[in-house]
Amino acid sequence: MDSNLFAKRLRRDATLAEQKLWQQLRNRRLAGLKFRRQVPIGPYVVDFICLEQGLVIEVDGSQHGTQANQMHDEARTTYLNQQGFRVIRVWNNDVLSRLSFVLDFILLSLRRSD
Repeated sequence: MDSNLFAKRLRRDATLAEQKLWQQLRNRRLAGLKFRRQVPIGPYVVDFICLEQGLVIEVDGSQHGTQANQMHDEARTTYLNQQGFRVIRVWNNDVLSRLSFVLDFILLSLRRSD
């Protein structure tokens, strides 16, 4: 499947956690920075990205806890790092139950790039 069509489908079928986080990131709501969602980068589609800061945010569910998926995530992170991006991961459950903690973590990660 074409990565742009796949990204469009992922935007349409966003998880509840992705929707909740997107409401906080969209329209420069967080630190005045532009975030995009479900953006193709090479063979991958990242959940959220701030291009001007080079920060990728992945929102992970329980499926990421398996060894096979952890290995895939490590390969994905390595690829994205090689492309010049920093990757942070947050858990769906944290977005849903501790959103302010997640937003603080994102802000701290953004500051580390200054």
